[in-house]
Amino acid sequence: MSHDTEQGTTAGGRGDNGDGTAQGAGTAHGAGTVDSAADLGWNKLSPRLLLVNLSMLAGPLALLALTVALTGANLQALISLGSLVITFLVITGISTMRLLTTRFRVAGDRLELRSGLLFRSRRSVPVDRIRSIDLDAKPMHRLFGLTSLRIGTGEQSSSSSRKLSLDGITEQHAHDLRRLLLDRRGSGRTTGHDEDLTIAEMDWAWLRYAPLTVWGVGSVFIGVGTAYRILHEMKVDPLELGIVKAVEERFGSVPLWFGILVAVVITALAGVAVSVATFVDAWAKYRLEREQDGVFRVRRGLLVSRSVTIEERRLRGVEVTEPMLLRWAGGARLNAIAGGLGDSEENRSRRSLTPPVPRAEALRVAADVLAEDRSPTELAELVRHPRVALRRRVNRGLLVLAAVVAVPLGLGLWLTPVLVHTAWITALVGLPVVIVLANDAYRALGHGLRDRYLVVRAGTFARRTAALQRDGVIGWNITRSYFQRRNGLLTIGATTAAGDGVYKVRDVPIGAGLAFAEEAVPNLLAPFIERVPRG
Repeated sequence: MSHDTEQGTTAGGRGDNGDGTAQGAGTAHGAGTVDSAADLGWNKLSPRLLLVNLSMLAGPLALLALTVALTGANLQALISLGSLVITFLVITGISTMRLLTTRFRVAGDRLELRSGLLFRSRRSVPVDRIRSIDLDAKPMHRLFGLTSLRIGTGEQSSSSSRKLSLDGITEQHAHDLRRLLLDRRGSGRTTGHDEDLTIAEMDWAWLRYAPLTVWGVGSVFIGVGTAYRILHEMKVDPLELGIVKAVEERFGSVPLWFGILVAVVITALAGVAVSVATFVDAWAKYRLEREQDGVFRVRRGLLVSRSVTIEERRLRGVEVTEPMLLRWAGGARLNAIAGGLGDSEENRSRRSLTPPVPRAEALRVAADVLAEDRSPTELAELVRHPRVALRRRVNRGLLVLAAVVAVPLGLGLWLTPVLVHTAWITALVGLPVVIVLANDAYRALGHGLRDRYLVVRAGTFARRTAALQRDGVIGWNITRSYFQRRNGLLTIGATTAAGDGVYKVRDVPIGAGLAFAEEAVPNLLAPFIERVPRG
């Protein structure tokens, strides 16, 4: 048996009484409400979590019954599903053990958590180090009135052992505990208002932007492939199922081109349906609020409810993202550039401030979030980059096209002349596409300074315009490839302890890039520059 302690004592030398409560603290509240006037005693997870754990077995058991009905108790299928049921039983047992052993409390200026039976762990996190307090509720949790509260300290570690999570407390308990932690931590900044302010909320007219993504079609192929693989592993041939045979008998005599056309249309419609369903599930009940104590709160989700907290004092800017199809429809998404959102994966999942919305709405929200009259990303035109940057993008596109054409060309020379024709047709069609995309990527390039913000724009398949506070820049990252050196260019990146970590100005002339960096943050780059006298 081991005991893993990460700061096991509380501030002021608090300990435990014999009855398990904190010295000088209030009595334990179980899974009930939080007493914000006094320190908490040890709290438990809600007993309803046991019902959630047991419900996990419903899926495997239902799948087992369906397989028996379809295959007539195929032995291989029964073995596969039996293994799945056993796996879920093990997972349910572990979750139940977590329910029985987990205890947590707020004592003074620390949040403490202890858990484990054989391998006991006790963690203690100073309240003033808490950077985010998120709430997540999966469908089964919501069915039983439960949620998960996740505490973030802004660490970049991806290890799950460094993250504090209370998985299975009542919704009221979670909201009360969140409010208590925010009050005790103090945000260091107030909004100047006596109540929470709503910056944006769901408008179902935005649903028109849901199909403008390729992920819906991709999900259809992934789903079909996964289902085929599962059935194949269970020794069930999907092509031999009755419904497949019926479709084959009815439409097997239609021309090949018509079958392909129908398959494409069905796939596209299924992709649109998946995209719309995903949008509704992810963004239903969306609301962006600025709370009294200086934090932004993003709430959203239909089946999986989610609440994300972003500290206003750690906000370093915003990023307007415009994927190609969404940009053509006049839409955009808004992301926060903020510290304390965890590693890169967590940052990507938690930084969203809006769903796909009209671009004007994204700019309005950006201005409100930054407390500016206008969004820095919509002001005057940015500085254009030299024409040589266009040539680099054309060359890069031609290299990609050459690699694509080389595949059917090589196979055609080896196997059949038909593929050779496919290769030259691909090259003929792809050349103007490369030129158009390269010009679009070049037009997207831009950079500039807008008051206290550094603005950077780039991208064609997903155009991104980032407005980063100049006082949030902590360094510069300068890179030059071989081809950039030949053309007198460089890429200079503003590094920051927020968002993606670095925001790059790509393919800018050496003198202009260094001058831009010096103007943006005076004296930060100057000590590392060696000036060469002329003549």
